[in-house]
Amino acid sequence: MEERYTLINARTVDSWVDSGWEWGKPIDRETYARAKRDDWSVVLTPVKSVPKEWFGDLVGKRVLGLASGGGQQIPVFSALGAQCTVMDLSTRQLESERMVALREGYEVEIVKADMTEPFPFADGVFDLIFHPVSNCYVKDVCHVWKECARVLKPGGVLLAGLDNGINYIFDEDETKIIRGLPFDPLQDTALYEESLKDDWGIQFSHTIEEQIGGQLAAGFELTDIFQDTNGTGNLRDRGVPTFFATRAIKKG
Repeated sequence: MEERYTLINARTVDSWVDSGWEWGKPIDRETYARAKRDDWSVVLTPVKSVPKEWFGDLVGKRVLGLASGGGQQIPVFSALGAQCTVMDLSTRQLESERMVALREGYEVEIVKADMTEPFPFADGVFDLIFHPVSNCYVKDVCHVWKECARVLKPGGVLLAGLDNGINYIFDEDETKIIRGLPFDPLQDTALYEESLKDDWGIQFSHTIEEQIGGQLAAGFELTDIFQDTNGTGNLRDRGVPTFFATRAIKKG
């Protein structure tokens, strides 16, 4: 367990992108063109689109896509008039962002950084943070919420996609419970080795105290929430919620 786990995760995501990972496929020209006509949708979780009212008017707003590389959401926000920054640790995901920006002719700030460390931004510079499901690759999510609060302006909006941990307890077919929670490979050598062997990266389950309580403790006020399912599989077919998304604003 000597290599930093976030570097393992970045390398794993790079390999997923090269293998055709759903969340590593950048949008096409027509999707960007539709967004320019205000015909658009984005997701924080696998299935449900984020309500448009969660965003407000993005024209001229500074938006941070946190662990949001891949050329899927940031191009849409750019088409809507936002000034966008994308922060990710995956080289391949950031390459996709650069490719779409060059193809469509807009500017985007691309930052390769680890969200387990202090974010490389000044205090109070962003109006909105868009953070799709990704803190399952981070052990300490409370640090993430504190940094989000620091770099947001007072009244700034945090939109986050969150994993509730249910997927981690099931086998690959999602029919049998094979392990309990928490899921933490850094505390379980066998699980760590299994994670590497099966190309999962190093993932972590998180409690509602960490996910929601952590946002509240960091100075956010929760304004809305919805739950979502996996995109496919037995749990999806049975309507089992495995993700949720939150909208919160920075108090002040």
